[in-house]
Amino acid sequence: MPNTSLATSPITVPSPAGHAEGVSNDEFRAAMSRLAAGVVLVTAQEPPLDPDDPSAPAGEDVGMTATAFLSVSLDPPLVLVSLRTGARMDDLLEEQPLWGVSVLSESQRHIAGRFAMKGRISDRLLFEDIPYVRGKATGAPLVGGALATLECRTEQRVIAGDHTLVIGRVLTADVPSADGGPLTYFRGRYRQLG
Repeated sequence: MPNTSLATSPITVPSPAGHAEGVSNDEFRAAMSRLAAGVVLVTAQEPPLDPDDPSAPAGEDVGMTATAFLSVSLDPPLVLVSLRTGARMDDLLEEQPLWGVSVLSESQRHIAGRFAMKGRISDRLLFEDIPYVRGKATGAPLVGGALATLECRTEQRVIAGDHTLVIGRVLTADVPSADGGPLTYFRGRYRQLG
Protein backbone atom coordinates (compact mmCIF):
# COMPACT_ATOMS: atom_id res chain seq x y z
CA MET A 1 0.00 0.00 0.00
CA PRO A 2 1.46 3.39 -0.95
CA ASN A 3 2.39 5.84 1.78
CA THR A 4 -0.19 8.69 1.61
CA SER A 5 1.30 10.75 4.40
CA LEU A 6 4.12 12.25 2.36
CA ALA A 7 4.82 15.80 3.41
CA THR A 8 4.64 18.35 0.64
CA SER A 9 6.00 21.84 0.93
CA PRO A 10 3.93 24.72 -0.41
CA ILE A 11 5.19 26.49 -3.50
CA THR A 12 5.89 30.14 -2.86
CA VAL A 13 6.09 32.73 -5.59
CA PRO A 14 7.89 35.94 -4.74
CA SER A 15 5.67 39.00 -5.09
CA PRO A 16 6.67 42.54 -6.00
CA ALA A 17 7.13 45.00 -3.13
CA GLY A 18 6.27 42.36 -0.55
CA HIS A 19 2.52 42.17 -1.25
CA ALA A 20 1.33 38.59 -0.89
CA GLU A 21 -1.29 39.20 -3.58
CA GLY A 22 1.38 39.94 -6.20
CA VAL A 23 0.71 43.58 -7.05
CA SER A 24 3.03 46.44 -6.17
CA ASN A 25 1.92 49.82 -4.88
CA ASP A 26 3.00 51.43 -8.16
CA GLU A 27 1.10 48.90 -10.28
CA PHE A 28 -2.03 49.36 -8.18
CA ARG A 29 -1.78 53.18 -8.31
CA ALA A 30 -1.25 53.13 -12.09
CA ALA A 31 -4.27 50.90 -12.66
CA MET A 32 -6.56 52.90 -10.36
CA SER A 33 -5.45 56.23 -11.87
CA ARG A 34 -7.31 55.15 -15.03
CA LEU A 35 -10.60 55.33 -13.12
CA ALA A 36 -12.03 58.86 -13.40
CA ALA A 37 -13.57 60.11 -10.15
CA GLY A 38 -15.54 63.14 -9.06
CA VAL A 39 -13.90 65.48 -6.56
CA VAL A 40 -15.54 66.54 -3.30
CA LEU A 41 -14.55 68.59 -0.29
CA VAL A 42 -15.37 66.82 2.98
CA THR A 43 -15.76 69.26 5.88
CA ALA A 44 -16.50 69.13 9.58
CA GLN A 45 -16.31 71.41 12.57
CA GLU A 46 -14.25 70.36 15.55
CA PRO A 47 -16.27 70.20 18.78
CA PRO A 48 -15.72 73.10 21.22
CA LEU A 49 -12.54 72.73 23.27
CA ASP A 50 -14.62 72.65 26.45
CA PRO A 51 -18.27 71.78 25.74
CA ASP A 52 -19.25 72.60 29.34
CA ASP A 53 -17.93 76.16 29.11
CA PRO A 54 -20.03 78.40 26.81
CA SER A 55 -17.20 80.95 26.66
CA ALA A 56 -14.64 78.37 25.43
CA PRO A 57 -13.50 78.88 21.85
CA ALA A 58 -15.27 76.85 19.19
CA GLY A 59 -13.28 74.20 17.37
CA GLU A 60 -11.67 74.83 14.02
CA ASP A 61 -13.25 73.99 10.66
CA VAL A 62 -11.47 71.11 8.92
CA GLY A 63 -11.56 70.21 5.23
CA MET A 64 -10.17 67.48 3.00
CA THR A 65 -10.32 66.82 -0.74
CA ALA A 66 -11.59 63.33 -1.59
CA THR A 67 -12.15 61.33 -4.76
CA ALA A 68 -13.21 58.10 -3.04
CA PHE A 69 -16.79 59.18 -2.37
CA LEU A 70 -19.91 57.34 -3.50
CA SER A 71 -23.58 56.68 -2.99
CA VAL A 72 -24.27 53.50 -0.99
CA SER A 73 -28.04 53.32 -0.51
CA LEU A 74 -31.20 55.16 -1.51
CA ASP A 75 -33.34 53.91 1.39
CA PRO A 76 -32.02 55.03 3.76
CA PRO A 77 -29.89 57.60 1.92
CA LEU A 78 -26.28 56.61 2.66
CA VAL A 79 -22.92 57.73 1.25
CA LEU A 80 -19.37 56.53 1.83
CA VAL A 81 -16.06 58.38 1.96
CA SER A 82 -12.69 56.66 2.25
CA LEU A 83 -10.18 58.37 4.57
CA ARG A 84 -6.54 57.49 5.16
CA THR A 85 -6.45 55.98 8.66
CA GLY A 86 -4.88 58.40 11.11
CA ALA A 87 -5.40 61.45 8.87
CA ARG A 88 -6.76 64.53 10.60
CA MET A 89 -10.22 64.08 9.04
CA ASP A 90 -10.30 60.41 10.05
CA ASP A 91 -9.43 61.34 13.64
CA LEU A 92 -12.01 64.14 13.67
CA LEU A 93 -14.84 62.01 12.26
CA GLU A 94 -14.12 59.39 14.89
CA GLU A 95 -15.25 61.90 17.54
CA GLN A 96 -17.49 64.22 15.49
CA PRO A 97 -20.37 62.34 13.79
CA LEU A 98 -21.62 65.34 11.74
CA TRP A 99 -19.94 66.34 8.47
CA GLY A 100 -20.57 67.92 5.10
CA VAL A 101 -19.70 67.24 1.48
CA SER A 102 -19.45 69.78 -1.35
CA VAL A 103 -19.38 68.31 -4.88
CA LEU A 104 -16.87 70.59 -6.60
CA SER A 105 -17.42 72.12 -10.02
CA GLU A 106 -14.80 72.36 -12.75
CA SER A 107 -14.18 76.01 -11.77
CA GLN A 108 -13.22 74.98 -8.20
CA ARG A 109 -9.93 73.22 -8.99
CA HIS A 110 -8.11 75.73 -6.76
CA ILE A 111 -10.21 74.62 -3.76
CA ALA A 112 -9.47 70.94 -4.43
CA GLY A 113 -5.75 71.64 -4.73
CA ARG A 114 -5.64 73.80 -1.63
CA PHE A 115 -7.21 71.16 0.63
CA ALA A 116 -5.15 68.32 -0.90
CA MET A 117 -1.75 69.92 -0.21
CA LYS A 118 0.74 67.96 1.85
CA GLY A 119 2.28 69.91 4.73
CA ARG A 120 -0.40 72.55 4.33
CA ILE A 121 -1.10 75.57 6.46
CA SER A 122 -3.81 75.58 9.11
CA ASP A 123 -7.35 74.76 8.04
CA ARG A 124 -8.53 78.13 9.38
CA LEU A 125 -6.41 79.90 6.75
CA LEU A 126 -7.51 77.49 4.01
CA PHE A 127 -11.16 78.50 4.51
CA GLU A 128 -10.34 82.21 4.79
CA ASP A 129 -11.25 83.43 1.28
CA ILE A 130 -13.59 80.63 0.17
CA PRO A 131 -17.31 81.47 0.13
CA TYR A 132 -19.29 78.99 2.21
CA VAL A 133 -22.37 78.65 4.36
CA ARG A 134 -22.80 76.61 7.51
CA GLY A 135 -24.94 73.53 7.15
CA LYS A 136 -28.12 73.81 9.20
CA ALA A 137 -28.00 70.16 10.31
CA THR A 138 -24.24 69.81 10.91
CA GLY A 139 -22.62 73.24 11.20
CA ALA A 140 -20.04 72.05 8.64
CA PRO A 141 -18.87 74.52 5.99
CA LEU A 142 -20.57 73.93 2.60
CA VAL A 143 -18.75 75.55 -0.32
CA GLY A 144 -20.55 78.22 -2.33
CA GLY A 145 -20.82 77.44 -6.04
CA ALA A 146 -20.59 73.68 -5.49
CA LEU A 147 -22.67 71.52 -7.82
CA ALA A 148 -24.30 69.82 -4.83
CA THR A 149 -23.95 69.78 -1.05
CA LEU A 150 -24.82 67.08 1.46
CA GLU A 151 -24.85 66.98 5.23
CA CYS A 152 -24.22 63.62 6.86
CA ARG A 153 -24.16 61.81 10.19
CA THR A 154 -21.79 58.87 10.59
CA GLU A 155 -23.60 55.54 10.76
CA GLN A 156 -20.64 53.16 10.53
CA ARG A 157 -16.84 53.14 10.33
CA VAL A 158 -15.08 50.20 8.69
CA ILE A 159 -11.30 49.70 8.77
CA ALA A 160 -10.12 48.59 5.32
CA GLY A 161 -6.36 48.20 4.96
CA ASP A 162 -4.74 51.61 5.47
CA HIS A 163 -8.07 53.46 5.13
CA THR A 164 -11.27 53.95 7.10
CA LEU A 165 -14.55 53.75 5.20
CA VAL A 166 -16.97 56.21 6.79
CA ILE A 167 -20.61 55.52 5.93
CA GLY A 168 -22.89 58.46 6.57
CA ARG A 169 -26.66 58.95 6.56
CA VAL A 170 -27.56 61.93 4.40
CA LEU A 171 -29.45 64.50 6.49
CA THR A 172 -29.77 67.19 3.80
CA ALA A 173 -29.04 67.27 0.06
CA ASP A 174 -29.13 70.46 -2.00
CA VAL A 175 -28.32 71.34 -5.59
CA PRO A 176 -27.48 75.05 -5.23
CA SER A 177 -25.80 75.42 -8.62
CA ALA A 178 -26.61 73.95 -12.02
CA ASP A 179 -23.81 75.85 -13.75
CA GLY A 180 -20.72 74.14 -15.10
CA GLY A 181 -19.58 70.57 -15.10
CA PRO A 182 -18.01 68.43 -12.40
CA LEU A 183 -14.37 68.54 -11.40
CA THR A 184 -12.87 65.10 -12.05
CA TYR A 185 -9.59 63.41 -11.18
CA PHE A 186 -7.96 61.18 -13.81
CA ARG A 187 -4.39 59.91 -14.23
CA GLY A 188 -3.14 61.94 -11.28
CA ARG A 189 -4.56 65.31 -12.41
CA TYR A 190 -7.72 67.37 -12.02
CA ARG A 191 -9.70 67.42 -15.28
CA GLN A 192 -12.82 68.84 -16.85
CA LEU A 193 -15.29 66.80 -18.84
CA GLY A 194 -15.30 67.10 -22.64
